[in-house]
Amino acid sequence: MKSTRQQTDLPSRRTFLRSATGLGGIALQSLFTKENASGATSGNTPPDGQPHFTPRAKNVIWLFMRGGVSHMESFDPKPDLTKYAGKSISETPFAEVQSPEKLKKVRVVVVNDANGQQRNKIYPLQIGFKKYGQSGIEVSDWFPHIGSRIDDIAVIRSMWTTDDNHGAQVQFHSGRHMLDPRVPTIGAWVNYGLGTLNENLPQFISMGPRFFDRSDGHYLGPAYDAIKLKVDPKKPLAFAQPEGNISRAEQELGFGLVNQLNKISGINYPGDPALDARIKSYELAFRMQTAVPDVIRFDQETASTHKLYGLDQKETRAFGEQLLAARRFAEQGVRFIQIMHGDGAAGAWDQHSNLKAKHSELAMQVDRPIAGLLQDLKQRGMLDETLVVFATEFGRTPGSQSSNGRDHHPHGFSIWMAGGGIQGGIAHGSTDEIGFHAVDSPHYVTDVHATLLHQLGLHSHRLHAAGHQRLEQDIGHVIHDILT
Repeated sequence: MKSTRQQTDLPSRRTFLRSATGLGGIALQSLFTKENASGATSGNTPPDGQPHFTPRAKNVIWLFMRGGVSHMESFDPKPDLTKYAGKSISETPFAEVQSPEKLKKVRVVVVNDANGQQRNKIYPLQIGFKKYGQSGIEVSDWFPHIGSRIDDIAVIRSMWTTDDNHGAQVQFHSGRHMLDPRVPTIGAWVNYGLGTLNENLPQFISMGPRFFDRSDGHYLGPAYDAIKLKVDPKKPLAFAQPEGNISRAEQELGFGLVNQLNKISGINYPGDPALDARIKSYELAFRMQTAVPDVIRFDQETASTHKLYGLDQKETRAFGEQLLAARRFAEQGVRFIQIMHGDGAAGAWDQHSNLKAKHSELAMQVDRPIAGLLQDLKQRGMLDETLVVFATEFGRTPGSQSSNGRDHHPHGFSIWMAGGGIQGGIAHGSTDEIGFHAVDSPHYVTDVHATLLHQLGLHSHRLHAAGHQRLEQDIGHVIHDILT
């Protein structure tokens, strides 16, 4: 007698696979990916995995500094801050500045403390700047190693956003305010729009601390969420180890048995688009158990490479290991590698007080590894096809807070991009003389997304999902001035 799939086949396969392999969420995520690709569960047919036009880049390494890096103490020097230090903004020539949102002069809001004194008095620069490279672009003394690579970098000094709290981290990744309905992040769109380059590895990886919105796919589905990874060869992926004391040979035997059951089910239920998807998804998850740990074993790397990424110093080792892993994953064909720096709910770069000590400490952690990544990619011939982004959710105010810090500042800040057809050695756009507003070539955060997708060979306005309309702000505009 034939058994029905509802009664026996499907539940028994799932139960068996979960108990025999312990892949849990990893297998399920891969399952969703394959089923979505076939239209079996979501009713949404993704793109065919091919670029819309010839790409300049194949993959992305996305570096995000959580908390809000001060643009004025990193990549946008403002000597007038020292010139007018201690004065209220209304006492300077900058009481009115241009707002990119309104495209007209607006008066700076003056905030008073409990004693009626203005809080936003100009706070002087806390670090010096130096010109680097043939381009002569000025970079903060907190980032000398990145400065040494400035001729490979396009600095964008005219970013703006609308969220003045740390939900801006969500906005930078998705384009929408945190109070709006959730939409897919840039990493999810890349995952959705392009096919994989390596069938043994995840297409979208995330490392480092992440608070606020911890999903990526949203209406695209969980298939397009990042797979969380730790730089630990013994346990890099949650749920990716067998639940019991099961050898790899025993796992392979189990998969063989399940495949036989699946084939029998395929005879009984032809035309089931989910069946083949399930088989392939579990096979992928099984392969990942070996492939992922192999990528993050660094014993094959030379001592000079370890030193280049800062693995020889305790201050830089943790972040350096993540960046070395990022290079190795990019080398193996992972499309989007997202690395978050700065622990805590708000993010460690959130210096409302003691900015000089904290920013210098955090900059030390990332400066050498990031420069090492750029150098390593270039000397391996990978920088031409790997796009590196250095970003943060907003900048810091030109005025002081808590006497020696700066508050959140969404009206003007800096990010940079390198590789993947990005023109090096340029500074694009600008803020006003005190770094308050983006005034020349202002760019909303999704302009970075549009540029990134363009370099990957995708038209951002052609990426959509059935039943969901993307707004103009979600799509952004390509920053053509920074392209080669």
